Amino acid sequence: MKRPRNTPKIAFFELEKWEEDYIKKNLKNFRLKFFRKDLTERNASKIRNFDGIGIFIYSQITQRLLNKLPKLKLISTMSTGYDHIDLAECEKREITVCNVPTYGENTVAEHTFALILALSRKIIESIARTRRGNFSLEGLRGFDLKGKTIGIVGCGNIGRHVARIAKGFGMDILLYDVHKDKKFARQVGAKYVKFDTLLKNSDIITLHAPLLPATRHMINLKNIKLIKKGAILVNTARGGLVDGSAIIKALDKGILSGAALDVLEEEELIKEEKQLLSRKFPMERQKNVLEEHILAAKDNVIITPHNAFNSHEALARILDTTVKNIKGFFNNRKTNVVK
Repeated sequence: MKRPRNTPKIAFFELEKWEEDYIKKNLKNFRLKFFRKDLTERNASKIRNFDGIGIFIYSQITQRLLNKLPKLKLISTMSTGYDHIDLAECEKREITVCNVPTYGENTVAEHTFALILALSRKIIESIARTRRGNFSLEGLRGFDLKGKTIGIVGCGNIGRHVARIAKGFGMDILLYDVHKDKKFARQVGAKYVKFDTLLKNSDIITLHAPLLPATRHMINLKNIKLIKKGAILVNTARGGLVDGSAIIKALDKGILSGAALDVLEEEELIKEEKQLLSRKFPMERQKNVLEEHILAAKDNVIITPHNAFNSHEALARILDTTVKNIKGFFNNRKTNVVK
């Protein structure tokens, strides 16, 4: 069926084949063009007359690039961050910029509890032993989560979902955040406390804070001595929240009985989780970090490869939000506008 001449034209960059198929299925009333690579000044001429673009963080939207797209009205970035876009220049040109503000709160929270259960019930050791044909239970006794205290650091979308799951397990919940949602705390039976109080009283400490100058090394060599003896630490947020040497010392001294890490301090290259799925991300660098990291050799440490965000549903939500942003813009119902 031939589309009307005024049908909006949208170009997408940095997509995998399955994402392209998904977009085609859900944006049938648009004229679409797809590129596997990022948008640059070199290939911008191929979409000179397009109305909108869907991009990821490797497409740097600069003044010079925008000069090559005189009819552009919409930029929908398939990321939470948008520092790859010159927002001031877009504002001058009356170009709307939309993002994906959240997509994996339940996904990361579920992975957090997968790690907690792996430690509490010694899942990794149990599997490794039975694969060797050894069905002995010696050394495999775990502990219940019911009645234990979980300390949740960072109570945004992910932290709140962790609290809801913890409530289902019958855990006592301590919260730490600079912004306190007391109504939510009442709903889940949680209590906001000072950071030191959380460290002293939590059987499980789980981190869900953003990495900022104020939060870098929030767990460090000075305050690990406050941690309740035998606690476990889980980090599915950002590696830089914890001083790696502090974790090692806490494990060696028996302050921590275990740690589960989906992120390492050396992962400074990562701005956006979906970046890990890009062909551009230097995976060899990540592999070397893991191989060289002393924590990887410890029996009471579990390390996963920054995989907490990586579910079919979470990635589909990124595309669903992008589709919603594009449809909304062209139907005068703008959503998730950042500028």
